Amino acid sequence: MNKTGGPMTTQVTISADVMPANGFEIARRLEAHAQAARGALADQTCRALASDSRIWSAWCAERNVSALPAEPAVVVAFVDAQAKIKSPATVRRYIATIAHMHRAGELADPTKAEIVRLAVKRLVRAKGSRQRQAAPLGELAAERILATQPKTLSGLRNVALMLVMRDLLARRSEVAALTVEDLTFAEDGSATALIARSKTDQEGAGAVRWLSPRTTAALRAWLYCAGVATGPVFRAIRKNGVAKPSPLEAGEIARLLKEMATRAGIDSTMISGHSARVGMSQDLVAAGADLAAVMQAGRWKTPTMPARYCEHLLAAKGAVAQYYQRRGGV
Repeated sequence: MNKTGGPMTTQVTISADVMPANGFEIARRLEAHAQAARGALADQTCRALASDSRIWSAWCAERNVSALPAEPAVVVAFVDAQAKIKSPATVRRYIATIAHMHRAGELADPTKAEIVRLAVKRLVRAKGSRQRQAAPLGELAAERILATQPKTLSGLRNVALMLVMRDLLARRSEVAALTVEDLTFAEDGSATALIARSKTDQEGAGAVRWLSPRTTAALRAWLYCAGVATGPVFRAIRKNGVAKPSPLEAGEIARLLKEMATRAGIDSTMISGHSARVGMSQDLVAAGADLAAVMQAGRWKTPTMPARYCEHLLAAKGAVAQYYQRRGGV
């Protein structure tokens, strides 16, 4: 149960104020689903489900309507309300969470109704489906960060973190989960890192990626000075200057990237946990890599996101650009 008296699972949170008379039976189903799903969903997915369900539950409670089960008309009203303040991608995620909640409670899914589908189409037509992209941390930005980070333990960690994220095209969750045991150092000064699990590899088949000598040197300096020989590679640092045993959280990684950018005189407004991934994708394309190679480096299953990240560079290499190049630029 949560503080309002409603059921709480690892994935779904619902207030008792927006549950029907058979709420305890639905709560039992939610708990049973949470137990069955334990270990099947990524931690980030569970956090998103819990956060979204709280938003949905609170919205329904304010209007004294049932959140579970919900009527399609209520979902439409929610979509229209959220469309005023949230992006289409976020609203779509909310709808997916509402659908998940109803499946978990063994209830009819209101998001399948035609009026809900039309509400989403109305939202997309009004605001468009194009998402804002994280600002890149490309090679020039990386050089500025290297030049401006202090020669302290936190500075050593930050430099190693940024460079590792670029070389691995790492997501926040991937670099947070990286351990010393995942690293293999080579005699030529480079290294490889095993990404044991990722967003597109929930079964944990793993992927090995290369780290440059520059990145490896920065990584070795951080590990040595922090006294880290086993366990999580990247950690928070206590006020007494000692590295904590636990790994950095994903949100902390995004904050550190913003701080590094700000210190280097880079506008950090759009810097996020994806910025190193975006920056290296663009650097690879600028250096001549094709989209398939970028997909392999970044462990993408489809070309949608890397193509989006590199759309301006790819356009400059497209058929029209090649046509004018063959004409001598005329």
